[in-house]
Amino acid sequence: MAPPLIFLSVSPGERRVALRREGVLAEAFVERPHRPEGIGDLHVARVSARAPAMGGVFLALTGGETGFLPDSDGGKGRGEGDWLRVAITRTAQGGKGPRLAVRPTPEAVVGPIRLLSRGPEAAVRLAAQNPEAVVVTDHAATAARLRGVLGAARVELSATPAFDDDLEEAFEELSGMAVALPGGGRLTLHPTPALLAIDIDAGAISGGRDAQAHKALNAAALAEALRQIRLRHLAGAILVDMAGMAIARRRDLLPGLAPLVAADPALKLIGLTGLGLIELQRRRVHTPLHDILGDPPSPLTRGLAALRRGLAEAARRPGARLALTASPAVLAALADCAGALDDFADRAGALALRPDPLCPPGQEHVHAE
Repeated sequence: MAPPLIFLSVSPGERRVALRREGVLAEAFVERPHRPEGIGDLHVARVSARAPAMGGVFLALTGGETGFLPDSDGGKGRGEGDWLRVAITRTAQGGKGPRLAVRPTPEAVVGPIRLLSRGPEAAVRLAAQNPEAVVVTDHAATAARLRGVLGAARVELSATPAFDDDLEEAFEELSGMAVALPGGGRLTLHPTPALLAIDIDAGAISGGRDAQAHKALNAAALAEALRQIRLRHLAGAILVDMAGMAIARRRDLLPGLAPLVAADPALKLIGLTGLGLIELQRRRVHTPLHDILGDPPSPLTRGLAALRRGLAEAARRPGARLALTASPAVLAALADCAGALDDFADRAGALALRPDPLCPPGQEHVHAE
């Protein structure tokens, strides 16, 4: 079996990270350095209030943020005003602050509130979890930095884009909520504040009477649903509605689902609801991709994608004077993304900004003037 590979595509304002096992995308991350996710960040924080009903305490963090420290992770016995050294173990999501855990130190912990260190980026986390994997990146400065962390033997600098066409297509699919299935079927994901609903559309066999065909399609669709849940960092309560099967037959799918669930340590199979929906629960850790990218894609997502494509245009036309035509909202989002436009200029030359209020979403583009 070939070892997994980690691919790191670095573009202005964004890092995209993919782990491939046997040629199949197994993990995906989109990071924006101007707005770090925070997992593993180490803080000195101060207890601001106890929440007995929640079994923990609230802590004041840098930037006015509030985190929650459960009693089970070091909050027990803590009182208002206590200083603690804590790490972020779950990102802020759904209007809730990050979850914390105490990280003891021999020295006394005193104020002020401050960030002590950033946690590892996605490529480093994946490399630690997959010690046999090599990181392939297309950015020289990033390769040099990672060699200092992982060792020279584990980092390769690629002269071509780190993401091939298949990875680009896979990440494009991750930016939407519909997933095509073989045979014309489709998964549709519907995240809500309360739960994630997944609908399986049988496609061409939806009107057929072949029970085995329906069972096989649903089994394959469920496997893909679990893969998408992990790739997209979806969590909380999850309900899956299958296609074209009587409720009594849906229970037959559960034994085959169990080993797939076991492969994801954060996922738990609850069972079948009274309405015949498969019920799952997944522990929240990372920010869901749709929260980073937007659904539909946000002005920043569209702008960063335009800069990424613009690097390819600059490589094709060295020395050309380049301009970005985009809506004012996209240009404003890029201006607020610290370093993105400067990074593009450093790598490809000066970029003129051309606001076009009529530019349709997805049509933003860098072009030669």
